[in-house]
Amino acid sequence: MSNQPKHKPYFWPVVFLTGFLVGAGLWVLWMYHVVQQTRSQRDNTFTPPNSKFSAPANPPAPTNAPVGRTNAANLGTNGMVWIAGGRFWMGATDGRPDELPQHQVTLDGFWMDKVEVTNEQFEKFVRATGYITIAERQPDPRDFPDADPKLLVPGSAVFTPPHEAIPLDNPTAWWRYVPGANWRHPDGPGSTIDGRANYPVVQVAWYDAEAYAKWAGKRLPTEAEWEYAARGGLDRQAFAWGNELRPDGKWRANIWQGAFPAENTGADGFPGLAPVASFPANGYGLFDMAGNVWEWCADWYRPDYYANSPEKNPTGPADSFDPDEPSARKRVQRGGSYLCSDVYCTGYRPGARMKCTPDTGLSNTGFRCVM
Repeated sequence: MSNQPKHKPYFWPVVFLTGFLVGAGLWVLWMYHVVQQTRSQRDNTFTPPNSKFSAPANPPAPTNAPVGRTNAANLGTNGMVWIAGGRFWMGATDGRPDELPQHQVTLDGFWMDKVEVTNEQFEKFVRATGYITIAERQPDPRDFPDADPKLLVPGSAVFTPPHEAIPLDNPTAWWRYVPGANWRHPDGPGSTIDGRANYPVVQVAWYDAEAYAKWAGKRLPTEAEWEYAARGGLDRQAFAWGNELRPDGKWRANIWQGAFPAENTGADGFPGLAPVASFPANGYGLFDMAGNVWEWCADWYRPDYYANSPEKNPTGPADSFDPDEPSARKRVQRGGSYLCSDVYCTGYRPGARMKCTPDTGLSNTGFRCVM
């Protein structure tokens, strides 16, 4: 008699059925991967997220590696403009002290978004990643040790014009922290971005902009790249379009007209934010490089950086210092916004600099990307 064990009559059918189910499961997973990959390639320029995004306490230093033009088309340059490398005068002699000294800078070429990142584009990022912006998060009491914990609720700063003319030495007179204000509700819970898909996204902190840029396979521009692009090939001109604020009597940017901050006449057509590309492009084909919203740059801010800035491809200082708030580390913003006027900020000049803490979003702050 044979000593080999006998298999039950249903043993081999179970084995075959198990193998079939495992193979079918692997096939389904593979097809899901193929479909997702196809969708990501079809969706404009964006690559699927590959990490969780959060606001790091010590973000990595910005990079400044230019992308070669020959292979950049495969990396998602739809909606972008190629800015050929070159040399230009950075800063201004008739602006604020932190715009001095005016100095020459040489840059490699790079791609830049034609317009500021829109609500529609940012919404795609949020849907794909589940990202929660700084303004939507519960503030950490450890960051605000002197604050009443009951007041530490998600929200952001909103421009709130006074009812009458006031002195311009206290910005808190026209800025107010509004619980519930964020990129979906830029002016607070009663506001919405419905019908504003083509408006620049606002109420985004530097960390939010950096997270979007990484997801999109791009990065934030260096301050030097931003100014070089804003000038549009013009040499040391007062504005991105020349030396006249209103050539031929026409407004060329969405800025403030009237008595700031109480009354904006909207003479340029927009008393508030404007849809992107509402005004003519500059010499490089870029829109809204002046006015509309301030734009985040990669660099840390120092008022004395220009005195020690390298001549080629500067990426900003290694640390931050603002004599107005010595304990606050800040990143650079450029371009001005619809709140800038000739009697207050003049931030729409290509050489003008602004700075803000990287965890702060405002109702007049957005961004665009480069690669």
